[in-house]
Amino acid sequence: MPAWIHVPRATGRLRAADLGLVINTADPYSVQVGRFYAEARRLSREQVLELALPVRPSLSEAEFGVLSEAIHGRFGAAGQGPVQALALAWREPYAVGCHALTGALALGLDDALCRHSCAPSRPSPYFNSASAQPASDHGLRPSMLLAAPDVEAAIALVRRGVAADATLGRRGAPPVVAHLAVTDDRARSARLRLYPPSGLLRRAGVRVRAGVQRPPAPDDRVLLYQTGAVRVEGLEQVRFVPGALADHLTSFGGWLAGGRGQMSALAWIKAGATASYGTVSEPCNHPQKFPHPQVLLLHYLQGCTAIEAYWKSLAWPQQGLFIGEPLAAPFAARP
Repeated sequence: MPAWIHVPRATGRLRAADLGLVINTADPYSVQVGRFYAEARRLSREQVLELALPVRPSLSEAEFGVLSEAIHGRFGAAGQGPVQALALAWREPYAVGCHALTGALALGLDDALCRHSCAPSRPSPYFNSASAQPASDHGLRPSMLLAAPDVEAAIALVRRGVAADATLGRRGAPPVVAHLAVTDDRARSARLRLYPPSGLLRRAGVRVRAGVQRPPAPDDRVLLYQTGAVRVEGLEQVRFVPGALADHLTSFGGWLAGGRGQMSALAWIKAGATASYGTVSEPCNHPQKFPHPQVLLLHYLQGCTAIEAYWKSLAWPQQGLFIGEPLAAPFAARP
């Protein structure tokens, strides 16, 4: 029988003042979305780094080195200075060889992993952590792409993230749904054993439906949607609440350019989710390379931001791409 696991009590959450924003001046999408985000989250000029990068899916190691050095030059190395996490205001680039860009920025590059991408990758010290200061406490800066299909969708994404703050978990509010699905594909249902019990979390106002094969009901207010389907039909009919998280366990969900026979994580954003995740190279079905359902949900319910909840749910994140609005925190306490 499934059972709830223990996660540590969060010591707080990331705030706008903890975030660094990176804008690619060679990309009109990045410039427009980045400047909108800086205004929406009231970031100071000191929190923004502007530089020119190639606008294509993958960076070379040399190009990645230029980006890393620019980040360190502006914000200091992880643990040096106030910037604890990064928002990357673009859709491309999102990979460095077999690594996701977000995974590489946090944990570095590993040639051995690229020779055998199904192997275990470097473990994240941030997995299931109580910390609200990942760079200071773990020497790791989590990052997330402000990625959406186009500028209009990206602006809607940012607005959803801002609108989500401190809106859920209120007494008397109708419950939201954590929809944890399975498919007939056993390999892609590897997270089934990690699902929590179904039922109502009364204090949080969350109804968990775990191990289901049907889609959410039309009147469900969906907070979390996880599945192993290569493509999810009827996404446009899902009623995502602001701050919703959604992802699918497939090989190339993080390959945002598409064309590999699988739905990309951008489809979740287009449908109304506020953050998502996918891998950019063949990970095999190691559960450690995908968000742990309970760790993700339980940290989010404590008031953590989307970037914290997603990053804390990944044990091996080097191949994984995190996209969405980083600071969305629907279960945060009201100021």
